[in-house]
Amino acid sequence: MSCDKSPKMRERLFVTRRQRGWERLEELLSRADRHGLRTFAPDELQELALDYRSATTDLAAAQTRAYSPQTRAYLNRLTARAHAYVYAGSAQNGWSRIVDFFRATFPREIRRSAGVILGCTALTVIAAAIAYWLVIQRPLNVYALLPGEWIPTIDKSLHDSNFAFDRSYSPAVASMIITNNIKVAMLAFAGGMTLGILTLWEILENGLMVGALGALFAGKGFGLDFWATIAPHGVIELTSIQIAGGAGLLLAQAVIAPGRLRRIDALKANARRAGVLMIGVAGLLCVAGTIEAFVSPQRTPIAFRCAFGTLTAVLLFAYIAFAGRRERAREPKVGRGT
Repeated sequence: MSCDKSPKMRERLFVTRRQRGWERLEELLSRADRHGLRTFAPDELQELALDYRSATTDLAAAQTRAYSPQTRAYLNRLTARAHAYVYAGSAQNGWSRIVDFFRATFPREIRRSAGVILGCTALTVIAAAIAYWLVIQRPLNVYALLPGEWIPTIDKSLHDSNFAFDRSYSPAVASMIITNNIKVAMLAFAGGMTLGILTLWEILENGLMVGALGALFAGKGFGLDFWATIAPHGVIELTSIQIAGGAGLLLAQAVIAPGRLRRIDALKANARRAGVLMIGVAGLLCVAGTIEAFVSPQRTPIAFRCAFGTLTAVLLFAYIAFAGRRERAREPKVGRGT
């Protein structure tokens, strides 16, 4: 008699263990029914796919073990619903994914990671201010702050010295600038695996360079031209470096302070977030490099260059602050991601 009851007991135990996962999958599917997959954050999309795979495994187990028709029918319906969304999402064309990423996913992750990004920004500003003050007080201090090869001989404005090239070479210059800036961003990101030490050093070095060079040009009477020359592309470029630094600090944070997660799990979760930031940074640096090659070199008045830089700052701030918020505001409160 105990043998007759054993399969039912095993099924009961199976359902008890797996029911929470099924309920979570139902929550995600209900939300997708109401608002679509575009309202899902990257980690939630991954959760949907993983829960679907788990449910299909459970269905296979229920069928193999000849569990009750009710259990098998329930899992059949659940996996069929999930299959439609998982494979509809994977069938989305590449351009739609790119648009969705920059329209919502990337700016949301910037806001979510605002703490570490603002920390990098604060370090850059403080380093630049200190370097500027030290070099203004005594120009020779620049040799204590920067490598010798970074220190230019200044006999004309930055605009005249940096952009004295044939405009027909602008596409090649843009490619070179973008490649160099992405290398800098990747160094700031990869430094996260040194517990953030190299990330912070890269951010500090970048701030010292901006402040010290600004002071050198100011000392020669080209200060306003210096800031006006870097303004059109500099806002996007410098912001991108801070975001890359924030991505590196996310990796360091997972190792140093994983919270309730195991370090490996925290590292996986933060690596996904950092990956979103770095893909977005590459896009921003493409924009900054294009501006630096095609707009910054033009013989425009200082007022125009400053106005253009101000416009990029306003547009970038609006993008980071508001992009993707409307859909997020419509989401039902069914659960929170980590």
